[in-house]
Amino acid sequence: MTSPSTPLRLLIAAGGTGGHVLSAVAVIEELRRRGIPVEILWVGSHVGVERDIALSHGVPFVAVQTGKLRRYLSVQTVTDMLRIPVGIAQAWRQVRAFRPDVIFSTGGAVSVPTVVAGSRMAPVITHEQTAQVGIANRTAARFAKRFAVAFDETAQIARKHHQHVVITGNPVRASIAEGDKARGWEHFGLSPDLPVIFITGGARGASPINQRIEALLPQLLERAQVVHQTGPAVANDDAARLRQKRETWAPELQKRYVVQEFLGSEIADLYAITDLVIGRAGAGTVSELAYLGMPAILIPLPGTWGDEQRKNARVLSNADAAVVLEQTDATPDRLGQEITGLLDDVMRRNAMSANAKRISRPDAASRLVDEILTLAELGQR
Repeated sequence: MTSPSTPLRLLIAAGGTGGHVLSAVAVIEELRRRGIPVEILWVGSHVGVERDIALSHGVPFVAVQTGKLRRYLSVQTVTDMLRIPVGIAQAWRQVRAFRPDVIFSTGGAVSVPTVVAGSRMAPVITHEQTAQVGIANRTAARFAKRFAVAFDETAQIARKHHQHVVITGNPVRASIAEGDKARGWEHFGLSPDLPVIFITGGARGASPINQRIEALLPQLLERAQVVHQTGPAVANDDAARLRQKRETWAPELQKRYVVQEFLGSEIADLYAITDLVIGRAGAGTVSELAYLGMPAILIPLPGTWGDEQRKNARVLSNADAAVVLEQTDATPDRLGQEITGLLDDVMRRNAMSANAKRISRPDAASRLVDEILTLAELGQR
């Protein structure tokens, strides 16, 4: 095992969506919580959210070329395929220079070059956060020593692609449970006198959800406060438009509506004051909701690979922990009815919270770290 004189050298291959990135952050937090000496290098993409997140956690970051793996042919598919060998060559140089004891991949297209390049230099563990095995992880599984998955249902699929499947759960940053209500009220300028609704479309936002919420404003603010994470300006122009719209309201309603493009560490304090979450059904979102016991209305992104967002949402809805609406069904009228019904029914929200916590795997990060340490030890023999 590692010692203070021989720290664990961990290479993380993660990027793209928040679910991929935040799983890696959860593992970093768990390693530090245990006081394990570790040196980390994060390999990601040039365009994802991972660079800023890695650096904000004090982790060195390098980017490599990557191409999205698709199930169909297009001009972009061809150009992306040409980037993959370039990315493999770049990743090979980074892995060789860093000399990791183990490589932890969280899936996504950017993980593939690093896993392919590094698998002969260090053991690889890849983790699937969703209820469906994505194309990238199907590829990475061929080079991995361990295939970790979040759900029992996923394990059945994963075993078709790998002999050594472990069910760890989906790691969640422990820090999101350390929010403080007083800080939350102060930071967002809200009041404990009205319920708080948190709208999120994930790291890059979700314009269809933003537009539906916009149609409900400002009537919704007559009875609730809203923190709306819209996604960055590079993904959509919703934040600017919604801020302009807010300026047309009475001052009292303006104070009840907070627009943010992205949320960092303050999300823990936001969760501490939130009564209801409305969002997509990405793996990271679903796992955080279960971990915190947050009642939610989920609108899965249609057309995802293997229908993964619907499958993720089903994990919570089958446990009566969330209301799930198809995007076509989530009209402003229908969404407004569901929001009003949950705001009016405290007992139902409390039951949803308890149900969510029952299906959570709060030790997922710990289980993954155990697997990482085991592989590192095997690799050093």
